[in-house]
Amino acid sequence: MKEQRNGLELSRIGLGCGHMSNVNEAAKSAGIAAIHAAFESGINHLNTADFYGAGRSEMVIADALKGYKREDYYISLKFGALNTLDGSLYGLDVSPNHVKNYLAYSLKRLNLDYIDLYQPARIDLGIPVEETIGAISELVKAGYVREIGVSQVDAETLRRAHATYPISLVESEYSLFNRSIEKEILPTARELGIGVVAFGAVAHGLLAGNWTEERIHKSKGGYIPLFFEGNIEKNVALAKKLGEIAVKKQMTLSQLALAWILSKGEEIKPLIGTVSPVHLQDALQSLDIHLTEADVREIEEAIPEHEIAGASFPNMQFRNGKTVRG
Repeated sequence: MKEQRNGLELSRIGLGCGHMSNVNEAAKSAGIAAIHAAFESGINHLNTADFYGAGRSEMVIADALKGYKREDYYISLKFGALNTLDGSLYGLDVSPNHVKNYLAYSLKRLNLDYIDLYQPARIDLGIPVEETIGAISELVKAGYVREIGVSQVDAETLRRAHATYPISLVESEYSLFNRSIEKEILPTARELGIGVVAFGAVAHGLLAGNWTEERIHKSKGGYIPLFFEGNIEKNVALAKKLGEIAVKKQMTLSQLALAWILSKGEEIKPLIGTVSPVHLQDALQSLDIHLTEADVREIEEAIPEHEIAGASFPNMQFRNGKTVRG
């Protein structure tokens, strides 16, 4: 069953375009090829952000869209995260006065007249969410945006945003290593009739494939607590337990991870973040996997929430544009 969005039957799985931000021609060509392969496979939802590669993801998408009818694809776009010159993020700007500016640049880079769904990348605790959503609603009235979304919010913020202007989709991380949205966000979204876009299905690669001791050693550290020393060894061990279930069911680990999310409800639409046609086709096969209630129990028991070591994202919030720790 497909969901109607702006007159388009939205595909069950979307393509995350965060990896389409490299500057060299080979990477650009791979991104364009991935989008074309997605379209040919029935995926019509492209998810991106103006800060992916400081706008480069949008430009790759613009080249890939040449020759396609505007009504045949759905673009969801985040804004507000601030880039440094080296590509890292240092803050957030979702000021109501700046929303129009960000959209103007995105429309130019994408070579489009409107965005299907526009959403702040995060919420600034120093700015009432009603003000940010209200500013986007003015762009809806002007015809430059069709629908409004929010990303990485709590249930109360989702309610407040929805009361300001109907929210169509809420984007949240969701995987076997992060099931936090099941507590409040999913029930609230279902109550309000809001769809859920799930990113991070393979938990930053923990559920993507083979883990050797060398790979574990190289992956330690960074900013993701799941990969901190002392945590990654425990989490890889959990992933290997799930891998044994995948082998028994004759599927890849990433297919099982995606199939688990798909089993959680028709309103949940996971994203595939890849530029590899092989990985894309591998992920699409999860659409043909049917998990029984017993299967789901077995999968979740392989990765008990209380045994997961560390969070899948640092506890980070923003106030007045600056990062604060929660």
